[in-house]
This record gives sequence, C-alpha cells and structure tokens, in this order.
Amino acid sequence: MTETRVVLVPGVLALMPEYAGLDDPVADLRAACLRAVAWLGESVEVVASDQGRRVADHLLGVAPPRDGDHPSYLVVGNGSACRTEKAPGHLDERAASFDDALCAALTAPDPAALAAVDQVLAAELWADTGSFPRLAELLTPDAEVSVDLDDDPFGVQYWVLRWQV
Repeated sequence: MTETRVVLVPGVLALMPEYAGLDDPVADLRAACLRAVAWLGESVEVVASDQGRRVADHLLGVAPPRDGDHPSYLVVGNGSACRTEKAPGHLDERAASFDDALCAALTAPDPAALAAVDQVLAAELWADTGSFPRLAELLTPDAEVSVDLDDDPFGVQYWVLRWQV
C-alpha cells in the first residue's frame, strides 16, 4: 500500500519575499513550513485559494529538495484572524472556540468534522478553511499526525501539520 503525505501550512503573505523586512516576524513559522514541505515527495498537488497557491508555490520553490514517489499534498489554510483586539479581523469572542474545534478535528484527525466546517462562520472569523473539505477527503481517522507549529501570532491561528496516511 502506498503511503500518502499531506501537509497543512497557512497562506501567510509574510512568508513571501516581497513582504520581507529587516526583521523576520514569522521566522518560526517559516522554518516549520519549510521543514514540513521538505518532507513531501517529488510531485506535490497544491490545494489552496489563489493567495494560498502563491505561498505554496513559493515554499515549494525554496524548500530543500524533496524525494520519494509517494502521493503528496500541500494544503493551505488557517484558523481565525480574530483572536485579539489587534488581530486583522479584531477580537471576536467566537474565534477561540472555533479554532479549538478546528484544531481537534485536524489533530484527531476527524475527516467528517473537517468536511462539516461552517464556512460562513469561518468567513466571518477571517479563517481560510476553503481547502478543508478536500483535506477531509485526503485524511483517514487513523492517519499519523505531527504538529510542527500551533501558534497564534498577531491574533491569527496558524498550524503547520503533517499527516501520513
């Protein structure tokens, strides 16, 4: 049976070179993304929005060389952007519980819960979860998960996760 590798990274524009500054405000996130992308195989299918695809293409271009002929998927998405007063979407009291439920579904993994993410609420919370229905199709409940990063800098919930299916 062929192993499938799936990685989730956030579509953070700060990862792009044109948004770089003298100080790297997302150094830990960048390092986690590059490690996870390097774990994927040679041929990678990207599952993302337009902005997410830009970030994915950049990460695939700068990550260390990948090898292996297993199916690989790079999924781009993130939790809410409303976790604090200074977050891009400002504070929304629903954000923490939304992100907690999403984290539980991602790390279980729970494909049914991922497929059922409330996309209207996600949009209200500035969460990029449009790729999660496809992620749900890729995962099985017995997939091995590794959490490379679970953080909410700037009031935005980011995960870098790997699944071996």
